[in-house]
Amino acid sequence: MNRVAVMVAVAAGSMSGVVLGDAPAITIYNQNFGVVRETIELDLKAGSSTVSHSGTTVHLEPDSVILRDARGGRDLTIIEQSFRNDPISQGLLLNMYEGKTIDFRVVQGDVEKIVKGKIVRSGYVPHVEAFQRYGAAYQMRQQMMAYGGGGSGSSQPIIEVDGKLRFSLPGEPIFPALGDDSILEPTLTWKIETNQPGKFPAELAYVTGGMSWQADYNCVAPESGDVMTLTGWVTIDNQTGKTFDEAKIKLVAGDVNKIQPGQDEQLGMARRQMSLEMAGGAAVTTKSFDEYHMYNLERPTTLRDRETKQVEFVRAENVRSKRVYVYDGAWIDPSRWGYMGIDQIRQNREYGTEKQPKIWVMREFRNDAASGLGMALPKGRMRFYRQDSDGQLEFTGENVIDHTPKDELVRVYTGDSFDLRGERRQVNFEANYDDDWLNETIEVKVRNHKKEAVEVVVVEHLYRGVNWEIQKNSQGFEKKDAQTIEFKVTVPPDGETVVTYTARYTW
Repeated sequence: MNRVAVMVAVAAGSMSGVVLGDAPAITIYNQNFGVVRETIELDLKAGSSTVSHSGTTVHLEPDSVILRDARGGRDLTIIEQSFRNDPISQGLLLNMYEGKTIDFRVVQGDVEKIVKGKIVRSGYVPHVEAFQRYGAAYQMRQQMMAYGGGGSGSSQPIIEVDGKLRFSLPGEPIFPALGDDSILEPTLTWKIETNQPGKFPAELAYVTGGMSWQADYNCVAPESGDVMTLTGWVTIDNQTGKTFDEAKIKLVAGDVNKIQPGQDEQLGMARRQMSLEMAGGAAVTTKSFDEYHMYNLERPTTLRDRETKQVEFVRAENVRSKRVYVYDGAWIDPSRWGYMGIDQIRQNREYGTEKQPKIWVMREFRNDAASGLGMALPKGRMRFYRQDSDGQLEFTGENVIDHTPKDELVRVYTGDSFDLRGERRQVNFEANYDDDWLNETIEVKVRNHKKEAVEVVVVEHLYRGVNWEIQKNSQGFEKKDAQTIEFKVTVPPDGETVVTYTARYTW
């Protein structure tokens, strides 16, 4: 049996050398990679044995491969490992037969005939996956080799038929039998030595790109009030080139340090046709794992290549939320002020006097048991809806939350208020640079055009220095950090509230 036939038999699971065993297990990280584990049956002879396994993912990272005895009873010494990722395709076969004459099947109406043509140039660009690693010069040379010197850059093949050149295929190419070095799927091949020859199940594990997951949350509030229903989904995307049948799937949330070899493995979440599989009982459970959180899909699921799948992982009724209005009025234009040092900032009275009138709308709730939550919430998009008087759900905003442990506060910016406006201005500025001090007085006005009173958090940044003191203030404030204070003010309906304060800076 030649090597090509062996590979076909291995892929079908009928070859005694390598047979797929238990269902695969996949751990998917929310940083666009995953770890695949599967059981394969090895039959090793005394001395060294050469075995192959076909059907890995296209984006397998060869240097991450681990092959070991699943039962831990024998030692495996990997003398050599190779990974082939050039499965047979029409373009590759045309490339293999460059300079040779093959048959082409031509159909014209009801007439079918065979035309012989010599493949002058295939138009196939080999080693495309190496472009990212070896750079632009390598890519240019590969394309010149395929395109015959660069020219127009066309990837059209050139076929000689009856002494004339054609820049297209004259018909369907009919190739001779596959060569001995051809493969049909991505393939790992090992040369292995062991201290215990014979058949045994081995565990194969590797890191692969082309796989990702993300969390999405839908929050629905009634027509009035701020008690929400929160539903969370995990969305899994498989672009690895491999289908996983009845796989055990785990999801890891957290900032795992992973060196990314190229942008080709940074696939975003594709919005393709979704396969929704739900049943009674908890579909996903969570636990702490090292410094991260792991989510287990309780039921095995088939994850097809180029498929996006969703599973519900959290549902909480009666989540007590709160709407918060925030006015952060100072706007520092980086294009104008970005070059300035602290001494220039102190001496320029116009710094910080630019303003913006928008008042932010924030939605906040605590991720605790009292709110019906209290589980680790992975990073993801959170959408908010409110029911209208006619019963329709209307979209009211969205944003992304970061990984949020239990009992922490979740605060999400959802947009700008239509009926609230802010105004900020510098009332007074005086400085004595000989004695190293300056005073600045700021006035903030918040106007409310609603029919009910609202509370607004006024955020002020003490940006002229780290040594400051509030000498006068019209309302009480809270110091949030070394250079930020907040005033919580109530603004009456169709009314205005004014906040003033004087800050003294020293250096």
